[in-house]
Amino acid sequence: MEKLVGYKGDALKILEGANAQVGDVIKIVRDGESYEGILMPRYELADDKHIVIKLKNGYNIGVRITPGTKVKRIRTGARPSFKLPPAPKGDPALPRVAILSTGGTIASRIDYRTGAVHPAITARDLYAVIPEVSERANVEVEVLFSLYSENIHAPHWTKLARSIARRIRSGVDGIVICHGTDTMAYTAAALSFAVQDPPVPIILVGSQRSSDRPSSDAAMNLINAVYAAGRAPFAEVAVAMHETTSDKATVIHRGTKVRKCHTSRRDAFKSINVPPIARVEADEITMLMRSYRKRDRRRKLVLRPKFEERVALIKFHPGLNPRIVDWYVNEGYYGIILEGTGLGHVGSSLYKHLRDAIENDLIVGMTSQCIWGRVNMNVYDTGRDLQAIGVIPLGDMLPETALVKAMWVFGQTKDPEEAKELILKNIAGEISPKTYF
Repeated sequence: MEKLVGYKGDALKILEGANAQVGDVIKIVRDGESYEGILMPRYELADDKHIVIKLKNGYNIGVRITPGTKVKRIRTGARPSFKLPPAPKGDPALPRVAILSTGGTIASRIDYRTGAVHPAITARDLYAVIPEVSERANVEVEVLFSLYSENIHAPHWTKLARSIARRIRSGVDGIVICHGTDTMAYTAAALSFAVQDPPVPIILVGSQRSSDRPSSDAAMNLINAVYAAGRAPFAEVAVAMHETTSDKATVIHRGTKVRKCHTSRRDAFKSINVPPIARVEADEITMLMRSYRKRDRRRKLVLRPKFEERVALIKFHPGLNPRIVDWYVNEGYYGIILEGTGLGHVGSSLYKHLRDAIENDLIVGMTSQCIWGRVNMNVYDTGRDLQAIGVIPLGDMLPETALVKAMWVFGQTKDPEEAKELILKNIAGEISPKTYF
């Protein structure tokens, strides 16, 4: 029944007997103890042995039903709903920051039907429910997509890049992009190549916990991302997320050198082989990276938003069927990024297939499965043999970044020689000249 969302079995039966609905104030008497509160909904996969109520102190508790449990409806209550508060008025004296929403956990709420989170809150919603944002910037909002990040790929990157360029040309002081965390590093890399030489910061932000959970990191991440977008001295594509599991500071990572390293921790994102660009704490921005592109409103951005999706990322593992390389050749792919072991190695069973691919004008680049460090294909025979075949070592470029860069490269040219030059050109800090321990 809709009036008892998520309840079933014994719990549903006892609530129906009391003529109670979600939102009503009820009293539960069990084993000589009584509990009074507002009847809350449950999600459909929950058990049928508990009734959830909100106590006067604001906490929710689950009361287990026993054979002698009795429920009494005290009075009719307001049905739970989410009502969007009015957005605060912007202050024209503050920096202009455009928030572009694509979806993800930062723009999600709990679905009581399933207990899952789903895209529901738009960028405007976030502005309204986190009024502190209006104290840091004059915010303009636009919803581009409402998608989980695993559904965002090259066509979305192109649309996003063009929207960013349009906003920058309108005179904003910074861009913030609300994005799901699972593929945020891919999008950050894509925008680093598609929107070159930006005059202002372009900061992707997400959260590991949805904005209606008490432990959500959405508010702090968004507030600090907006603050940095409007005031930080750098002008690069970056990712802003929690520095630690506590609500102390946000760190900002270069868009081509960041990886999600944990499934659920709030400090899941780490800069790889380089320090973060900056830290934002209590409205103070501390620069952590010595070399970065500086903010300059006079600089003209270069928009190159085309991507070619026929590029593959192959993670080498023992027993990998080498004929997978042939499949990509036959399907008309333009490039393959190898995620090799250690310093950049794959099994010798792949050699012939890689040679055939390169002779068919595919570009084959080598990255490492290791999180830190860089490939060095001159140390062992394996690496030297692969280079003789034509495999290109890609330094300390992350595999995800290398994949996205190759997609971007072949969006600019289909000429193999031009593609080789572009793949090795350091465009957005994706290749470090030296990797430090």
